[in-house]
Amino acid sequence: MDMTYKLNGGYKPTIKRFADLDGPDYFPTPAWATWALIDNERFEGGIWESACGNGAMSEVLKETGQQLQSSDLYDRGYGEAGIDFLETSRRADNVITNPPYNAAEGFVRSGLSASRKKLALLLRLAFLEGANRQRTIFSQVPPSRVWVFSERITFYPAGATIRGSGTTAYAWFVWDKDSPGTELKWFKPGYKAKYS
Repeated sequence: MDMTYKLNGGYKPTIKRFADLDGPDYFPTPAWATWALIDNERFEGGIWESACGNGAMSEVLKETGQQLQSSDLYDRGYGEAGIDFLETSRRADNVITNPPYNAAEGFVRSGLSASRKKLALLLRLAFLEGANRQRTIFSQVPPSRVWVFSERITFYPAGATIRGSGTTAYAWFVWDKDSPGTELKWFKPGYKAKYS
């Protein structure tokens, strides 16, 4: 768990997405959000989806044609269960995942060590904010590209009725070991209609 999640006696705001503070924080990723990434960002070599949940993202990542391994700390019937990404020594060419909300900073640290080429994390756009992240991540290892969604992603807990639209802005944060510097980019609208 992100040790800054409960800071100064209060919790970081979730902005309508509730977080399971002591548990698995599990919200499957809509397929169109993963398609936006792989349509715009090239991945060479194997891919590790390290918080695979029910396989929603992994099923789309198979379409890259790259070798794919999927794992999760919890057993949700997909991939290899019991793998703690925050403690692993496993390596892969690329790591792509939607990390648990309450462990995002830890996934950045572990992902930078675990990936040989690229690390791509689906995070709230507000992840760019914060004095602690500026000191521990962005001043030392800023992302190469931040792909901002033009359409809002709505995350639903597994089994929930799908309705309405999200209120939180999200982006893919990509650390590319062959591309220094940071670019801010936007996905064109239309992915939600095309892949939903």
